[in-house]
Amino acid sequence: MKLDIEYIKKIAKIIIENSLTEISLEDGQQAITVKREIAAPVQAVPAAAPAPAAAAETPKGRAITSPMVGTFYKASSPDAKPFVEIGQTINAGDVVCIIEAMKLMNEIESEFSGKIIEICVEDAQPVEFGQTLMYIE
Repeated sequence: MKLDIEYIKKIAKIIIENSLTEISLEDGQQAITVKREIAAPVQAVPAAAPAPAAAAETPKGRAITSPMVGTFYKASSPDAKPFVEIGQTINAGDVVCIIEAMKLMNEIESEFSGKIIEICVEDAQPVEFGQTLMYIE
């Protein structure tokens, strides 16, 4: 059976967009099942109210957020140079990281140009949909 990667990516997108955990398709000759692992929810610990000084330290800029649930990678491989670093100027469309979702490596591109002022997640850290990955000034 020959697998069409684009077809599998479309199925994965349908699963994510519709909050499904599994989908099975069959056409008589071929059958495919795609499953999504869902991590157990993390209990949030109530935090103390932020001090005024902490509010002043909050980066000002535009946030690049995760378009999916997955694992954040700052480089294409463990020994490769990171896609971006703090202080680096990037252009809209530049790849800033990879998010692995369901064994697929998804390159995340910046929607705007500017200078990276903060990277909010560590390499190989799980990320949620909409989570801020980095800020651009």
